[in-house]
Amino acid sequence: MSRPLGVAVIGYSFMGKAHSNAWRNVGAFFPQTPPVRQQVLVGRDAEAVRAAADRYGWQDSATDWRAAIARDDVDIVDVCTPGDSHAEIALAALAAGKHVLVEKPLANSVPEAEQLVAAAASAAERGVRSAVGFNYRRVPALALARGLVAEGRIGRVRQVRASYLQDWLADPAAPMSWRLRRESAGSGVLGDLGSHVVDLVQHLLDDPVVAASGRLRTFVPTRTGPAGPEPVTVDDAAWATLETRGGRIASVEVSRVATGRKNGLTLELYGDAGALTFELERLNELHLHDGLGGPSSGFRRIVVTEPEHPSLHAWWPPGHVLGWDHTFTIQAAELLEAVAAGTDPRPSFADGLGVQRVLDAIERSAHEDGRTQTIHE
Repeated sequence: MSRPLGVAVIGYSFMGKAHSNAWRNVGAFFPQTPPVRQQVLVGRDAEAVRAAADRYGWQDSATDWRAAIARDDVDIVDVCTPGDSHAEIALAALAAGKHVLVEKPLANSVPEAEQLVAAAASAAERGVRSAVGFNYRRVPALALARGLVAEGRIGRVRQVRASYLQDWLADPAAPMSWRLRRESAGSGVLGDLGSHVVDLVQHLLDDPVVAASGRLRTFVPTRTGPAGPEPVTVDDAAWATLETRGGRIASVEVSRVATGRKNGLTLELYGDAGALTFELERLNELHLHDGLGGPSSGFRRIVVTEPEHPSLHAWWPPGHVLGWDHTFTIQAAELLEAVAAGTDPRPSFADGLGVQRVLDAIERSAHEDGRTQTIHE
């Protein structure tokens, strides 16, 4: 195009702030990508969204997402709203010919996700691109881990242990929020943190989950909302066992009531010739066990800050670490590169649907006393 690509971000809170930061910085660190213009930030509270737009560098603010999508100066729609509106906004944006990025999880249900995949496929025939925002794929250490697995550096992976633990709901006095209502969030920690874990298991192994069993628990059934006490209708914690098409087994635990854990995403991959471990709270490090044996055998730390490591060419000299926010900038760059090349970005809406089907199987299993559920494509 003869002008920068205009971006609209729908939602200005936590994820809207993270995505705004990415769009503001993507051109500075990835100058090879098409230039963008932060066109409009959208939210329901006119005064609050205007203030956020000023802070985050947006040209304009609005309260009507439909009007924002209809604007001729908007080419990319980035959906950062609660899950109950993902499908409606993304479908409208695709129909309007806009490229679309949807924050995870893709939707609140499998039928909604299937509808989005169909719409994305139709839009792709017209050159319209779409992606779902699983930003942890963009952690350079995890991108390196995927490459090492693909190269066979740890042999054939047999089992995975994955957990994502937070504690912001550990206090029973923590107030009610939209994330604790099924009608807005779809599910609790299972969809919120569990979606990241399921995506990473499938992504790192390049092997889809075909069966799942699970348990869900709501430890604090009532919390105080604007009008007083109201029931919590989603899960606080979830556990699952996943089996992939290739016969790998993954054990998964996610929680928002794990006292003392702030953002504790941990992944352990065990192969027949080695192992890999990763902790998000040390996101620039990857630990590799080469499986050679002997008295000096053990895990060695790889500091993932070298120019040849994934995405690191864009950032700082070796040893100068990256942070959580950088993953969103890399995500924006990869979407822009796909738009420029006319290729389909990943993770795709189909990838998002795959995660949604696993989450649905876990939830169905929990309602059937942990009975294993088969996942059908």
